[in-house]
This record gives sequence, C-alpha cells and structure tokens, in this order.
Amino acid sequence: MTAEIEKQEVLIVTGMSGAGRSTVANALEDLDWYVVDNLPPQMLRPLVDLVERAGSTLPKIAAVVDIRGREFFSDFQEIVQSLRSGTQVRVIFLEARDDVLVRRFESVRRPHPLQGDGTLLDGITAERTRLAAVREVCDIVIDTSDLNIHQLATTITERFAAEDAAGLQVTILSFGFKYGVPTDVDMIADARFLPNPFWIPELRAFTGQDPQVSDFVLSQPGARDFIAHYSAALEPVFAGYQRENKRHATIAIGCTGGKHRSVAMAKELASLIQGFPGVAVSVKHRDLGRE
Repeated sequence: MTAEIEKQEVLIVTGMSGAGRSTVANALEDLDWYVVDNLPPQMLRPLVDLVERAGSTLPKIAAVVDIRGREFFSDFQEIVQSLRSGTQVRVIFLEARDDVLVRRFESVRRPHPLQGDGTLLDGITAERTRLAAVREVCDIVIDTSDLNIHQLATTITERFAAEDAAGLQVTILSFGFKYGVPTDVDMIADARFLPNPFWIPELRAFTGQDPQVSDFVLSQPGARDFIAHYSAALEPVFAGYQRENKRHATIAIGCTGGKHRSVAMAKELASLIQGFPGVAVSVKHRDLGRE
C-alpha cells in the first residue's frame, strides 16, 4: 500500500434517528469530506474499494448508515470488523435522550422510522434496542441532547479540523454534577474536594475564568498537586491512545455547579497537557452559562 493510500480514511456516521446525522454530514462536507448518505451496510465494502482505487482524489469519505437500512443493518457489525482488518475505518455514533428525540420528531411532525402503528417512544425504544450492540463497536460516541444544530456542527468541526495537526485531539470539559454527569467522555475527575467559591460573597458572581476565582481555587491545599499528578498519569494514556489509533479523547472535570472549581481546574489541566507529544487540546465549559 502506498503512502498516499495510507492517508485515506473512511468515517461511518450512524446512531439514533433524530440525533443529528444530517448536521454531522453537512459539517463534514464543509471540511471537504466526500459524504454518502443512507448507505446500506453491504455497500461499505464496494465503497472502500472505490476509495482505494480513487487514490488521492478521494482522501476522506464519510458514509451515513442508519436504521433506514432495515434488514441490511443486521450485518453492520460484521462488515465493520472485516473492513477494519485492512482499512482505516472509524465509526461515530450519535445519540440523545428519549425526551429530546420525541421533542425533535414532534417539532418536524415526522414519524419515527420504526414507529409503525405505535407511538414515537415505541419507535425510539425499538431503535435503541436494535442499535445497542452497534454502539459498542463505535470509536466516537456523541450525546447531542444538549446541543443545537450549530453547536453540534461546531463540535464536529473542532474534532476533525485539527486532526492533521495532531495524532490525538483532547477536549477538557468542565461540568456541574447538579446538571448530570456527561455521558460521552472517556474519564471524569471530581473537583468537589476543594472549597467552593460560591460560598464566598465576593467570588460568587465570578467564574473560574476570572483570575480572582482561579487564583483562589488553585491556591487551595491539594489543588496543584492533584492537577500535576493527574496530568502525569494522563501522559502514558494519551501515548497509548495514539498507538491504538484513537484520535479523540474527552476528559471531564466536575464540581457542583460547573462555574468555579471545575472551570479553573480544566484550564489548568489543559495548560499542562498541551505540550504532550502529538496532542492538541481544547477546553469547553458545559454549564458555565447556567444559573
């Protein structure tokens, strides 16, 4: 295989109906991926053969595969495993909570593909059951429950636009436990062992992005020790991810409300790992704008 072909890649986009596959496809097209929508899984092998014959004219191709494939979908896992034996193939799975999916279908007044004579929730439940095993073979899982179409497009752009510059794209995500633990992360750290600036009147209105809060958090006993040891522990993990061709990792740091401690700690962790070999780092604050 030539060096030119080795750079080629096939990305399979799948997941729950209503979770944002079309938005992801559009975002990938904007990044110069060649996107094929509603592809039966049995057509993946001919598609990969086409990519290999096309050479540099089709360096990156994405195929959207979903439950509309009906009986074809039962072969998805076997086909993906066979493709991975000789091709650089990754699978991205999109999901969302049931109540969010119901609301999205109701807003566009369309039935669920598996709804039949039942309710929207019946269709969603049937699809989630059918895709449970498929989800297990996916490389990237994104929960779009709290993302609008613009935020999802930005997420895809940030994940894939930086790939040429780094072997591993790491996202450091701050969040508040009171709003729920994020599901699409690789590791979670807890910053609630530190004093909460919320209970200090002169700091309450500020966030971990402000120096007075950041300085307070990082000056607490154990704060810098924790970040130093945690970043040191992550270095061999990230190196292993790159050896295993894992291209994305999300490290979450939580506090009670996601406004003070987790924000300051996420920024500090990012500053320590940004120098790791082959790693590009971005920071997101999931709950910073919440009351």
